[in-house]
Amino acid sequence: MTMTRTPTRLLSPADQERRRALRTMKGVALGALVFMAVLFAFSFAFQQQVPALAYVRAAAEGGMVGALADWFAVTALFRHPLGIPIPHTAIIPSRKDEIGRTLGEFVETEFLRGDVVRTKLEQTPMAARLGEWLSAPEHAERIAAEGSVMAASILRALSDDDVRDVIEELAREHLIEPEWGPPLGVWLGRIVDAGAHHGAVDLAADTVSAWLAANQASFSGVISRRLPGWLPSVAHRFVDDTVYNEAVKFVAAVRSDPNHPARVAIDGYLERLADNLQHDPATIGRFEDAKLAVFDSPRVRDLAGEAWSTAKAGLLRSLGDPDSGLRRRAAQALAEIGARLTTEAALQRRVDSWVTDAAVFLVDRYRHDIASIITDTVERWDPAETTEKIELMVGRDLQYIRLNGTIVGALAGLAIFTIAHALLG
Repeated sequence: MTMTRTPTRLLSPADQERRRALRTMKGVALGALVFMAVLFAFSFAFQQQVPALAYVRAAAEGGMVGALADWFAVTALFRHPLGIPIPHTAIIPSRKDEIGRTLGEFVETEFLRGDVVRTKLEQTPMAARLGEWLSAPEHAERIAAEGSVMAASILRALSDDDVRDVIEELAREHLIEPEWGPPLGVWLGRIVDAGAHHGAVDLAADTVSAWLAANQASFSGVISRRLPGWLPSVAHRFVDDTVYNEAVKFVAAVRSDPNHPARVAIDGYLERLADNLQHDPATIGRFEDAKLAVFDSPRVRDLAGEAWSTAKAGLLRSLGDPDSGLRRRAAQALAEIGARLTTEAALQRRVDSWVTDAAVFLVDRYRHDIASIITDTVERWDPAETTEKIELMVGRDLQYIRLNGTIVGALAGLAIFTIAHALLG
């Protein structure tokens, strides 16, 4: 036998409970109808002997009419009464798609309006509530944990080759293709004009002086090995010592004299280099060639790939470790943001304004697309399953209509009979 209902085992516990309640109310409504029928039969049979039973018969007759009428109306919503395809019955399964479109239009026009959303959000202290929730350490840690899982998933989903290609494209577009010479020349000219390079010259002179003081033996033979072999060794040592002492004196003079010719020569060289980097095509061309040679080196690309792989592995380890510094700092930052949102009224107003404006913008721009979710979802539903779901949700209340119809019908039948009897005899 073909089943038109979803098996009970496929229903959720809540739907199973609704089904039991619906069956109970159907039994109550049917029992009321049967009671009216029995009462009608009894009173009809004995009203000649007991004239007062005519009133009972009228009430029972009206109750049956009301019960049958409401049974027909309620049943016609979900299926054809008694399986007979009477026009304008089985309304929900036959007009399911239209109902979905109407519901979607209703939500779009009445709920997804910018003024409605703005009014509601402006009455809600969103920032303050978010701040109170975030300021709790366990909540901040939870957000940090969830964010870490999402970030780790994104990192794992990224292709290393694609990331390297993107890095290379960005580097080529923003670092390699633009000329470095003129901007670097301007930068160097400003440094020279401000005398900011003097500190670097002092550091170099100090470093050379310290090296000379610690490495006098390194001068042995630097010049003397080029002298004729027939000269005595004393002459060799004299030459080496003289060269070493002159070097020490030269470096000491550079360190002590701000206007030393060597310093002046360095200043002049840097000034010419800064000017050539800005205006000399040959210098600019040589500099650009050197830059391209460095960045186009396969080893540089390999280093970029290794740097990404190392950074990715480190991030994944930190994101996956609840006790990592990254996770702790993220949770601490979230808790601090929550505390600020709780106490700073100006920040609360800014956040509330941003959220409200963003929500209104999204609703105004995409409300039709949002409402179409309802329409599309209802269209995908199976008519029989849709009918049963709706009946389980509202059917129990509709059975009260049948019960009320029985009672109201009985009272109406009694009232009509009483008035007619009083007026017409």
